[in-house]
Amino acid sequence: MFRKMLRFKQQIPETECIKILKEEPRGVLSVLGDDDYPYGMPINHFYCEEDGKLYFHTGMKGHRNDAIRRHDKVSFCVYDSGYRREGEWALNIRSVIVFGRVEIIEDRDKIYEIARKLSHKFPCDEEYIEKEIRSAGPRTFMFALVPEYMTGKLVNEA
Repeated sequence: MFRKMLRFKQQIPETECIKILKEEPRGVLSVLGDDDYPYGMPINHFYCEEDGKLYFHTGMKGHRNDAIRRHDKVSFCVYDSGYRREGEWALNIRSVIVFGRVEIIEDRDKIYEIARKLSHKFPCDEEYIEKEIRSAGPRTFMFALVPEYMTGKLVNEA
């Protein structure tokens, strides 16, 4: 069902893909938008090691939410900031693409728990996090991406 990577020598192992998903703060979520146009947007995420899902939060309304409710298949792409080998100008960038289906999270306790975990990816103190959850939590729409296929690669941009 999913295509294998053509440049398989550039493929990175699943453990490295997961490391990127855990460490990088944001990626691009792509959905099937209005009139079946692709709609991709930058969004921050939390990778949960316990269940292998990616979690996202947003406001209660909008194009993304409408698209997710209409069609649950999505893809999510994350890439790191890259590195240069000594003496080279080109960046070496590791990227991960996850394909899967969306689950909408309804349980408020779960939403707050994941929101706390996601917040720890950013330089926030506990007091600020709790204040934001109390303030915005009731208006938070949260969903999980349940991976069906994941692939990662290392690309040299030269």
